[in-house]
Amino acid sequence: MSRRIEVSALSKDFTLHLQGGLQMPILSNIDMQVDAGECVVIHAPSGAGKSTLLRCLYANYRASSGSVNIWHDGAWVDVQSAIAQQVLAVRHATMGFVTQFLRVIPRISTLDLVAEPLISRGVDQQSANEQAQELLSRLRIPKRLWQIPPATFSGGEQQRVNIARTMIVDYPVLLLDEPTASLDEANRDTVIEMINAARERGAAVVGIFHDEAVRQALASRIFSITPAQAVTLVAA
Repeated sequence: MSRRIEVSALSKDFTLHLQGGLQMPILSNIDMQVDAGECVVIHAPSGAGKSTLLRCLYANYRASSGSVNIWHDGAWVDVQSAIAQQVLAVRHATMGFVTQFLRVIPRISTLDLVAEPLISRGVDQQSANEQAQELLSRLRIPKRLWQIPPATFSGGEQQRVNIARTMIVDYPVLLLDEPTASLDEANRDTVIEMINAARERGAAVVGIFHDEAVRQALASRIFSITPAQAVTLVAA
């Protein structure tokens, strides 16, 4: 099975409770398929629902209608209708998500934060730490910061920690929401290399990248959200 993601007739509305329950349609009738080894870049003007679509794929948002099927453990799982335990299992084993924000646990060191996904999968502490150190070094996080919680780091440093924490696991599906937005050129190029390496080993990658050079370096193909699909389309 080479296909990893099947999205069918996906629509998403938001309810504005402070506006008397007004329904705000965001996405309408989205169909998308992503195969292993592809990097599909979502393209649309600002406000057209790109991040909303990614969050629906990850099941952070419940769709108003439609399905998001992820190939997981030899079967399709519709994360939009699955019970919470199934969604968590898909996220644990199959689907990683790099967002624009790092959620950290106070007093947990950067090294422990990056190593934790491997430890939760049964990797011993020493091996997990060694792989975390390798990634942190590659992403140019100074060694003096490894034992410090990343809450006080700069935006670019936090983003690199976020990337390391996700990329330390070989997820079959990767969702990327502007992973290079806060990075300098050298770190941007490193992240491009890491994403391309994941794609070459067979990951199905879906991403949002506003930088045209990054899109050109990564995209196997472009998935455009049309004005008809982005119901509340906002001009860039």
